[in-house]
Amino acid sequence: MFRRDSRIRPDLKQQAKQFGFEFATIDGDIYWDESAYYQFTLNQIERDIEDPTNELEQMCLELVDKVVNSESLLQQFALPEPYWDLIRNSWRQKEPSLYGRMDFSYDGKNPAKLLEYNADTPTSIYEAAFFQWLWLEQQVDRGELPRQADQFNSIQEALIERFSQLDIKQQLNFCYSQDSIEDKGTVTYLQDCAYQAGLATALFAIEHIGVDDKGQLTDPEDRPINHIFKLYPWEDMFSDEFGRYINTTHTRFIEPEWKSILSNKAMLPLLWQMFPGHPNLLPSYFVGQEGDGLENGYVQKPIFSREGANITWHHPNKGRVHSSGSYGSEGYIVQALAPLPVFSGNHTLIGSWVVGHQSCGITIREDNSPITQDTSRFIPHIILA
Repeated sequence: MFRRDSRIRPDLKQQAKQFGFEFATIDGDIYWDESAYYQFTLNQIERDIEDPTNELEQMCLELVDKVVNSESLLQQFALPEPYWDLIRNSWRQKEPSLYGRMDFSYDGKNPAKLLEYNADTPTSIYEAAFFQWLWLEQQVDRGELPRQADQFNSIQEALIERFSQLDIKQQLNFCYSQDSIEDKGTVTYLQDCAYQAGLATALFAIEHIGVDDKGQLTDPEDRPINHIFKLYPWEDMFSDEFGRYINTTHTRFIEPEWKSILSNKAMLPLLWQMFPGHPNLLPSYFVGQEGDGLENGYVQKPIFSREGANITWHHPNKGRVHSSGSYGSEGYIVQALAPLPVFSGNHTLIGSWVVGHQSCGITIREDNSPITQDTSRFIPHIILA
């Protein structure tokens, strides 16, 4: 695993504009950064990323089955009791899931360590699936990369195939937050994949969803919504004004309700309880139930935290790093510290994509801080044996 300097395409801005990558810069700062790339061997990808991701995915599904059958665990996951039956039934009825992203600390030598699983509303999929593949093809064609350079990236093909397997006969509505350019770009890309799979689709802001006099969710034309992809966290839906309609609506969701378990940091202590000592897991505990394995540092995470918010990083020698945010009232877990590897001063995170329960590609994010956040830079990668 190497970090290589790379020549930026002279027409990068035009490429981003042409292909709708409106968030290639965020608030004037570089988000898509092709001044460097990461180089892996095929063995590193297959042995250290792909195989562990597939194994962990099966372990996570086993965890969901355990949680839905335990009221004490549902409570420990801070999931509201009025929705327990909904979560349980979505699992028992095998409501299909689309995708997720496992985040790892991996240095190219030691086993990748699972930091968390973004299983409900993961972003960076457009830039991972499409824009970094475009970068690879163009850099190879322009002689900037070797002709034999490859990439761990079958994400788009996997998404299209997965959409075709969902057996949706009616329109699939795609919703995003109207205040987020990144969310709209992510959802628009997923809508295009669904269209390529032959599905009828529509796109609108989640703020435009209504409710009819029968308590059914409606689209901007006041038509009942049968199927919806929502880039909106389940824990927020359970608590906002639409929450009271979730138990009565006929709308089916992607991601389904049972994904609220896997997008929850409480899964980390439970995974460690179920599979203690697994090489890709870190010792993790609920606060107040700490155990062995934290003596070399730990990270405290809110159960519902997203995009690095409200995380506190404790190192025995390097001190404490904290990120602000609005999470924490739901409770915390602690996880043994697995510091991100540092390349040229950059803390590097590997995101491993899962589509249809199968590993299919990676995202790489860099930050000057040991805590990866929503503005952390995206860096492309190649495989070179």
